[in-house]
Amino acid sequence: MDQTTVVLLLSCPDAKGIVASISNFIFNHKGNILHAAQHTAQPGSVLFMRIEWDLDGFEIPREEIKDAFHPLAERFKMEWDIYFSDYVPKIAIFVSRHGYCFNDLIMRHQVGEFKAEIPLIISNHTDLNPVAGQFGLNYRHYPITPENKAEQEEKEIAELKKHKIDLIILARYMQVLSSRFVNEYPNRIINIHHSFLPAFAGGNPYNQAYNRGVKIIGATSHYVTGKLDDGPIIAQDVIEITHRDSVDDMMLKGKDLERTVLAEAVRLHLKNKILVYGSKTIVFD
Repeated sequence: MDQTTVVLLLSCPDAKGIVASISNFIFNHKGNILHAAQHTAQPGSVLFMRIEWDLDGFEIPREEIKDAFHPLAERFKMEWDIYFSDYVPKIAIFVSRHGYCFNDLIMRHQVGEFKAEIPLIISNHTDLNPVAGQFGLNYRHYPITPENKAEQEEKEIAELKKHKIDLIILARYMQVLSSRFVNEYPNRIINIHHSFLPAFAGGNPYNQAYNRGVKIIGATSHYVTGKLDDGPIIAQDVIEITHRDSVDDMMLKGKDLERTVLAEAVRLHLKNKILVYGSKTIVFD
């Protein structure tokens, strides 16, 4: 069996003795540190840290670790949380009609790449229902119009809470979520899009890029905020383009990038390797 570990993620004003104090807290309770990474950002001198230790042999019962660590966190004014590696998060995937990211996520989950449950698929169309059915996934259809959007989102939120969803993945979900919806899941909604925004905003971005003779195209995965496509970036990648690439070639390469970049963002989130600080992320990998 895999060992169960404890992951501590934190940010706080940098000061002498923080790292030593955390290490001593773990050592004094017979914990064995397995991974530790830290970064101090300037300006502002803010410390970001991820530290992971073995739960086996640790003297503090898991349900009491947060209370035991709280005085130390208060002393250094930390923003922090603790996670356990044996917890299996629940994911909801939102889709529309484009299936390539959805199919990729499902296959990665099937082969065990993601340690998570997928109790819910939500869509504003029925196109991908047969695919979900092949894998026994619960597919819920909520058609969206300008007139019913607020009402449908309330139903979706209720469904998400019913299934105790931890993370929402927008796998080419072609609807803009309201601020009301986003505020229910801060830093727990991951989106994917091509990286032409904002240079090639609007319709037919690949045609626009082709006409401009771009030399690279990319994909960006980020957390969703109330401002469209402006959330903290988790993962990005690019690929070279030449004059020999047609619009179709560019779209094919772009879709490949979107699949891999979205999967990477999901992987990092599920492994508790991301700290959000303002409009950016600190990614430990």
